[in-house]
Parts: sequence; C-alpha cells; structure tokens
Amino acid sequence: MNKPEILPQNDIAGPAPRHQTTQVMVGNVAVGGGAPIVVQSMTNTDTADVDSTVAQVAALARAGSEMVRITVDREEAAAAVPHIRDALDKRGITTPLIGDFHYIGHKLLTEYPACAEALAKYRINPGNVGFKDKRDTQFSSIIEIANKNNKPVRIGANWGSLDQELLSKLMDENAASATPRDARAVTREAMVQSALLSAARAQELGMPKERIILSAKVSAVQDLIAVYQDLAARSDYAIHLGLTEAGMGSKGIVASSAALGILLQQGIGDTIRISLTPEPGGDRTLEVQVAQELLQTMGFRTFVPLVAACPGCGRTTSTVFQELARSIQDFIRDEMPAWKTKYPGVEELNVAVMGCIVNGPGESKHANIGISLPGTGEAPAAPVFVDGKKFRTLRGPTIAADFKALVIDYIDQRYGAGAKAPAAVTAAE
Repeated sequence: MNKPEILPQNDIAGPAPRHQTTQVMVGNVAVGGGAPIVVQSMTNTDTADVDSTVAQVAALARAGSEMVRITVDREEAAAAVPHIRDALDKRGITTPLIGDFHYIGHKLLTEYPACAEALAKYRINPGNVGFKDKRDTQFSSIIEIANKNNKPVRIGANWGSLDQELLSKLMDENAASATPRDARAVTREAMVQSALLSAARAQELGMPKERIILSAKVSAVQDLIAVYQDLAARSDYAIHLGLTEAGMGSKGIVASSAALGILLQQGIGDTIRISLTPEPGGDRTLEVQVAQELLQTMGFRTFVPLVAACPGCGRTTSTVFQELARSIQDFIRDEMPAWKTKYPGVEELNVAVMGCIVNGPGESKHANIGISLPGTGEAPAAPVFVDGKKFRTLRGPTIAADFKALVIDYIDQRYGAGAKAPAAVTAAE
C-alpha cells in the first residue's frame, strides 16, 4: 500500500500579511491602510420612513455595525436622509451612513444637497450608473458632488448588474482569441475591469485614491474568491468584501464564511458585510453578529467574550448545558454595549460551558472561567474552574443561575474599575 504523501507545514500558522491598501476615512471610521477590518451592514427598511430606519440603524449600530448602508432610491428617500442623520445624532449614534445609489443617484444627489452632505459615503454601481452616452456624464456628476462634499465613494461592480457594453466587448475579444477562455472567466475579468476603469475615471475627475473603495460582488463562492484575488493583485485601493445574494439561514452563513474566510486568510479585505436574507420577521442584526464571529474566530479582531461549548453526545442527554451555554452567550452579547465602557478589555474573556467529564474539566481549565456539567450517569456536581484552577463545585437545581452569577462576579473583579489581579479571584471548595 502506498504511503500518504506528507505535505510541508508552515512553522507558524496564521493568515498571510494584509494586502497593503490606501486608507479611506468614512466619517470617523478608517478603512484599509492597516486599520482593523471594519464590519458593516445595510438596512432593509423604507428609507423614506424616518422612524423605522432610525430604529434599525440604531439596532445595527448597537449590535456592532461600524457603518450602515441605506437605500436612496427616490426623492422621498433622499429627502429623509438628513432627518435620519439628525435623529441618530440626537441619540448619540455617530455611525456613518452610506447612501446606496442606482440609476438616478446623480439626480438625487444634485437635487437634494442636504442628503449629499448628511451621508458619509456614496455607493455607486458602474453597471447601472448610466447607460450608453449618459454613463460618463452621470458618473462624473456623482464624483463631482462627492469631491465638493469631501465624501468617499465605493465603486461596487456586481455580477447581477454588470456593465453589458464592457462584457460584450470582452466576450467578442475572447471569441476572436487563439486561446479563448470560458465565459465565467471573461465575466470575472469584466467585473474587475469595470471597477478599476471606474476608479481610474474617478481619479481623472479629481478624486484622490484616499477616497475610493472598490468591491466586486458575485453570488458564487469560487467566482468571488477569483475576482477579489485579481482585484487585489492589480490595485491598492481599499477593498470591501461581500458575497452578494448569499441566501437565507445556514446556507447564507456558510457560503459567506467560506468565501470571505479564504480571502481574509490571504490578507484581502478591509471591510466586510455578510449579506443574509432574513427570515420573515427575522432580526437584521444577525448579519452583524456573523461578521463579527467570522473575524473573531479567525483571530483578526475581538468583539465579545468567547463562549466555548461542547456539541453534546450520548453522554449529555440532559439539555442543561445547551440551555446554559445559550443563556450565557445571549446575556454577554446583550450586555456588551454597556460592558465596553464599564469593563475595558472584557471582550478578551473566554467562558467554557461543557457537558460531561470527558473534555469538560480540561476545556474549562483553558478558559478564564468554565464549568463542567455532569453528564448522563455522573454525580450531580459541576466543578467550576477560574484561570486554570478549580474554584468551586456547584450542586442542585440552581447550577445555571449560580454559574451566571460567578461569571458576572469574575467580570466585575477582573475588568471593573477596582479590578484585582486574576489570582485574587479565589474561593474555598
């Protein structure tokens, strides 16, 4: 039998160095140029409905969206934008607003200068900014308004609304080539060229590179990876990552995480959005949570304390550990907006909620604070470990509440204003 080939391994596991890009300031948020990878989201409210849009932007900001994009598709929406910005400012929410423009962006920005001023960035789609003879005129109009207001732009090519003239030209050239490529490869090239040619035109119109962000979104994972690899190899513009039309539920999460995870590991990407189709009546903030968890699990940023929990097996027929893990995780995420101010550094906390004796004590010792709940047939006792040492054993029907109280106490002692050294957090058996 042939022996399996042993592939060489890197001595140090980790992502490739970040692709060096030109930094862009979007309001008070730095994108690219070595800044932390930025999480953003987009509302799905009618922008003309000021109250509902303000409420959703506030919810997204609270969840951790560092920029929020809103649709500006008609006059009523453009007229509402400055009122949305004012209402957010009154709430103390400084999250930059990005205006998403298609087809008539030039008209709306011209006729509603207060909208142009209130937005922190404009998103332009080179595939529908204008058609035929009007394309350059209308694109130029938006760039001139952005220059006048010192606003950055995202030039976002999209697989579903690609510049058809450019695509037809490249397809014709490919057909005449001695070594033609497949149609998908040509379409990817059209995506990259659409973004780069539009960026070059923006610079010709006086927009500095420091105010240009590029994206090239498709809905197929392998195509997305290929497009962004090309885009990064051929420019140093700041890059926004996102898989468009990712889908609903686990499909959307898996597809986005697979595509963006590979690109981030290769050092590509300065800001990301996870574009999830929400369940009817679902929570829009889920896409923010997924983006944060992707960046955190890959080691790029830290947003919230990590809660490690075992998957469960035949040894864990009780649902106590699942319920406790969810309760702790939900509690931490709900409290994080306040904790960020009250407990600096708390996002580095690691909590373990384990279901039996096999890996429970070991995993709990690796966490800052962890609990090993009794599995099927085990003694009804749950040892708690703090900073690698056994701290206390919990028993009885209040184990979950008691452990939650210990987590809160640990956070207060370690990260509060009068924080003690971790070694001081001790107690008798």
